[in-house]
Amino acid sequence: HCASSASGTGAMEAGIINFLSAGDRVLVGCNGKFGDRWAQLSAAFGLEVEKISAEWGQPLDPEQFREKLVGDTEKQIKAVIVTHSETSTGVLNDLETINRYVKDHGEALIIVDAVTSLGAVNLPIDSWGIDVVASGSQKGYMIPPGLGFVCVSPKAWEAYKTAKLPRFYFDLAAYRKTAAKNTNPFTPPVNLVIALQTALRMMKAEGLDSIFARHQRLMNATREAIKALSLPLFAPDQAASPAITAVAPVSVESEQIRSVMKKHFDIILAGGQDHLKGKIFRIGHLGFVSDRDILAAIGALEASLRELGYESMTPGAGIAAAARVFAQS
Repeated sequence: HCASSASGTGAMEAGIINFLSAGDRVLVGCNGKFGDRWAQLSAAFGLEVEKISAEWGQPLDPEQFREKLVGDTEKQIKAVIVTHSETSTGVLNDLETINRYVKDHGEALIIVDAVTSLGAVNLPIDSWGIDVVASGSQKGYMIPPGLGFVCVSPKAWEAYKTAKLPRFYFDLAAYRKTAAKNTNPFTPPVNLVIALQTALRMMKAEGLDSIFARHQRLMNATREAIKALSLPLFAPDQAASPAITAVAPVSVESEQIRSVMKKHFDIILAGGQDHLKGKIFRIGHLGFVSDRDILAAIGALEASLRELGYESMTPGAGIAAAARVFAQS
């Protein structure tokens, strides 16, 4: 495990450049802003990128990965890069199945963006044998941004020995070496390290199973509330992320909803990114979030919708739907 002063993007850059060489063939899953980012990052470092794409709002199809991997009889594919929880759309990709196909290939590494899944959904890195996992401090770990985490398997460390992409600040061997001595190769954000210690104590007290159940409950309550308000959900139920829920309103503008929520209730809803800007809004329920926070957000959303003249809902229906989920779990 290596921790550096970086965002999740920095952690992912480290997770890619330490184990590959220019010209290596990589498969990159692209079904949102962050999958696209890893394809751009890989191309910037001279990797031969082959995208496996799905429409934004839909999960990646593991079978497309299987076909490419099975067809690679000469073992040219060196890595498969996947975003577990696609924050831009609220989709949770089927990492377990994709990882199984990568394992069947035998040669390729699997490199995972777990920025909004680690600490929110069960991700058994060791038992699944995932090679590289990158995450950040500001999501499931509940503290400000600035710490990037990278977990590396023995197989990936073997690949490190022959990888030739340039690296200096993100040379993970330096972090591994100094971590063994309880230190850091560069100036660490001491305040965030202390904050992380506190957050980890909180997480240990709550227990992993309880944390995962809480995120599932918050996701279910949010989605049931949105359905009760007759607003379309952007991601399907079977691929919904426990970190964030994306909503695609039709008869009322998402940017107007975001504006009223911020102005009148001091609640920030994330907007859409790239071509989804102005088309969706996103409700985060990741990390330090409780049932009360969701009820407050849904209540404020109902009031905002009424102010904007939205009439396709029964007043109180969203709150009632969320409360039912909480009562049942």
